[in-house]
Amino acid sequence: MSYDLSQLQTERVFLAPRIVLLGTHKIGKSTFATSAPNPIVIPIKGEEGVDDLIGNGVQATPTCESIGEVIQWLYALYSGDHDRQTVVIDSTSALQPLLWDETIRRWNAGKEEKQKEAISVETIGGGYGKGFNEALVEWRLLTEALDALRRDRNMTSILIGHVIVKQVTDPMLGVFDAFEWDIDRRAANMLYRWSDCILFAKSKAAVKKEDKGFGTDAKRAVDLGGGARYLFTQDRPSHPGGGRGVYGRIPYELPLNWGSFMSAVAAIV
Repeated sequence: MSYDLSQLQTERVFLAPRIVLLGTHKIGKSTFATSAPNPIVIPIKGEEGVDDLIGNGVQATPTCESIGEVIQWLYALYSGDHDRQTVVIDSTSALQPLLWDETIRRWNAGKEEKQKEAISVETIGGGYGKGFNEALVEWRLLTEALDALRRDRNMTSILIGHVIVKQVTDPMLGVFDAFEWDIDRRAANMLYRWSDCILFAKSKAAVKKEDKGFGTDAKRAVDLGGGARYLFTQDRPSHPGGGRGVYGRIPYELPLNWGSFMSAVAAIV
């Protein structure tokens, strides 16, 4: 490769975003993702959230039962003639065990039958997290395929994920509960770094204390949004979020719909 100063980039370039979309169950993650321009959904075995969203411009592949099938569909989008502008993987939470199956298969590849390990990803190489680190190979194959679609086909990527509540210990804040992506933390950290935009979807609620009499109190959650659902775009102790470039400067709280998200981005660009 020759190096020439004429190759230096001198103008801003806006590429299609790589989005991680997390949220609680049944909040509307699939609906939000399929509102992006010309979406094609790659549903993963165990997720049926897009069945009633197909049509009206939304397309979907057959349900994938392995990471290999996902990669093959991404290659078809890369090499084929189509008008799709957004690829949605629904969901990473369902994809993870299929990806681990491939990690185990790869670990045992080339071994004689009697030498093959009847293992789980936790016990690969004797444990101690080695299997989870091995699984990052498969996660990187996924992100590299999505990057190729972004670079050469200008396609937006949306990775949908579910969350769980975990106890977090923070040196400054102490111990508290927070929403976290329900995949292995190593994979989550890698995908956070890869993405341009991390979005968190949830309704708003507060805990209200009620006097039940006889010196007894009870607590219940109260909906503060009247059933509305929101998109939170920045990191907080209670949930993930954040973005680079323009995606890091949009308002913290938005209505959970694609139009509001893109209007917020356009207002900054």
